[in-house]
Amino acid sequence: MIKRPLHLSHDFLAEVLDEQAIAVDATMGNGNDTAFLAQHAKEVYAFDVQEQALQSTKERLEKQEIHNAHLILDGHQHIDHYVNQPIRAAIFNLGYLPSADKTVITKPDTTLIAVEKILEKLEVGGRLAIMIYYGHEGGDMEKDAVLEYVNQLDQRLFTAMLYQPLNQINQPPFLVMIEKIKTVERELSIMQTVAVREKLHQMHQKIFR
Repeated sequence: MIKRPLHLSHDFLAEVLDEQAIAVDATMGNGNDTAFLAQHAKEVYAFDVQEQALQSTKERLEKQEIHNAHLILDGHQHIDHYVNQPIRAAIFNLGYLPSADKTVITKPDTTLIAVEKILEKLEVGGRLAIMIYYGHEGGDMEKDAVLEYVNQLDQRLFTAMLYQPLNQINQPPFLVMIEKIKTVERELSIMQTVAVREKLHQMHQKIFR
């Protein structure tokens, strides 16, 4: 049977994880991804802006006797305030927490900041999985912003792939997979940062027009 995007996201990351790896769950939610990463990595840093997400994840990890995850009540755009080591694997589940306030959603501007910071810290051979849920208000804008950003990544530095259902109704989620294949040179990093900032400025203008 063909794997669903969420299942493939775990397989994609598991291939590069080991007991020395640092991993990031950029959207903690109910802790499913946090628990998965923690079972395969040395340490996991998990982020969410909702207290409910931290509590749900904490309970899940305690039940599974997992003790190598740092649960952080903060936006993923601040990842560089907490993670200083190179990152081997990271995952996003964009959208909202189903069991919580559905008006609290991931936003394109902060998402792109977080994606850029993770890609910068990613080891060569490290991977990023982005699950995109877009069937809610604001979801299409974030989907388009992420795809546009990924499409312009330098192919000398990153390989990017898309895994998406084609014949399902109701806007099914899909997976973006990114692997770092070369260290970002300083000049290229500066150029990309400038490009991202310009993109965020353009997005702000569209959102608040």
